[in-house]
Amino acid sequence: MIRGYAIIAHDAPGADVARKAHLDAHLAHVAAQVGDYLVAGPLLVDGVMCGSLLVVKADSAEAARAMLESDPYFAAGVWGSVAVYDFAAVAGDWVGGKTW
Repeated sequence: MIRGYAIIAHDAPGADVARKAHLDAHLAHVAAQVGDYLVAGPLLVDGVMCGSLLVVKADSAEAARAMLESDPYFAAGVWGSVAVYDFAAVAGDWVGGKTW
């Protein structure tokens, strides 16, 4: 079983401007910590970014949130709301089928 924390971050109103302005810094941040991510990427509605989904390796929900808060997008106010959930991958390609 792959354990981690799922972070769902919904964009703040007007976040598209900040997303574009801080994209290079955000991508550099992700690249520097890529080993801490199980998966990460933007959430889209009709092809338009509206948030982010990250599944991260961390020792606690607080550590997972701290990881997100170190991202330049957080400091720039891209995300208007953030939720952190304990996550266990039990079925699918990641885990090679199912774990039960």
